[in-house]
Amino acid sequence: MRIFITGATGFIGGEVARRLRGRGDDVRALVRNPASVAALTAIGCEPVAGDLHDTAAIRSALDGCDAAIHCAAVYEVGIPQSAHQAMYDANVTGTENVLRAVLDARVPNVAYISTVAAFGNTRGEVVDETYVHPGAGYTSYYEQTKHLAHDIARRIIGEGLPCVIVQPGGVYGPGDHSQLGNVMDMFLRGRLPVMAFPGLGLNFVHRDDVADGIIRALDNGRAGEAYVLGGQVATMRDFIVTLAEITGKKAPGLTMPTSVLRMIAPLGPIVGRAMGLPPNMGELISSSDGVTFWARDDKARSELGYAPRGLEQGLRDTLAAAGKLPARP
Repeated sequence: MRIFITGATGFIGGEVARRLRGRGDDVRALVRNPASVAALTAIGCEPVAGDLHDTAAIRSALDGCDAAIHCAAVYEVGIPQSAHQAMYDANVTGTENVLRAVLDARVPNVAYISTVAAFGNTRGEVVDETYVHPGAGYTSYYEQTKHLAHDIARRIIGEGLPCVIVQPGGVYGPGDHSQLGNVMDMFLRGRLPVMAFPGLGLNFVHRDDVADGIIRALDNGRAGEAYVLGGQVATMRDFIVTLAEITGKKAPGLTMPTSVLRMIAPLGPIVGRAMGLPPNMGELISSSDGVTFWARDDKARSELGYAPRGLEQGLRDTLAAAGKLPARP
C-alpha cells in the first residue's frame, strides 16, 4: 500500500513509519522540519515538505494513496498560557485540516490517533470506548484540545470519512521525552528522592505495542469505531515500584505532599526546571493529583488481535533498548 502519515518524526509516528516500511509499504510523510528529512529517507520514506496548515501540500501528498494515518499532535502538560494557541493550532485545527483533506481525496482507509486523555478524568473508573467526556472540568489544555479534536474526527466520520480512531493510554518506551519519560530518567539517575502524584492512574503501554495496534486498526478495524490501545491499568506508584524491582534500585520512600507543590506553583517557571517539572505547575497538579485516565482495551484485543505486553516486561524492554537493563537486578 501507499500510505500518507503525519507525525512520522515523532515518538509514536516514527515507529509506525518504520513498521510500515518494514513490511514493504510505500510511506509518504508530511515533514515540517527539513532537519528531519534525512532520518525518514534513511528508512525509505518519501518526505513531503509542509505542515498541518498547508492544505495544498497535504492534498497533493494524498494523491494515489491507499491509506492515511494522522499521528501528529503536540503532547505536553504544564504549558503556559502563551503556548495554548500553538497547541490548539496543531491538535484541533491541524486535525480538521488533515481529516478534511483525506475526506476530499477519498482515501479509502484512514486512522486517527486520539488518546485516552480525550475521555478526561475517569475518577477511578476503568471506562471503554463508549464513554463520553462530560465536556467540562478539563485537567489540562492538552486534554481539552484532544477532546475537541476527537469530536472533530467523529463529526467528519459522520460526513463519510472511512476512519478508525485509536486511543493510546500512557505511552512509554525507548526515546520517550515526555513527562513520564522524564520521571523514569530521573529515577534511573538517582534524582528522584520523593514520589510525586503516586495515585495518578494510567493505562501504561509500550510505544511499540501502540504502533502495532495502530497498524492493526488500519488494516482490520471497523470504520467509525474507536479502539483503546493500552497495556496495564496501574498508578505512578506501581510504575516506579516496578522500575525499582527491575533495576534493584530503591523506590522513593517519601511522597511529595500536593500542598507543598501548590505553595511553590507560582514559582514554577523558576524552580520547575530544577525539579524536572514543567513551568505551569498548577496545570500539572490538576492533571495528576488523584486523577485517573483509565480505559480498558478489551475491544482491540478481541477485534484486532492486539496483544500488548505488561508493565514489567515493557519496562524491561525499554531499559534493554537503552542499554540500562542490569544483568543482575
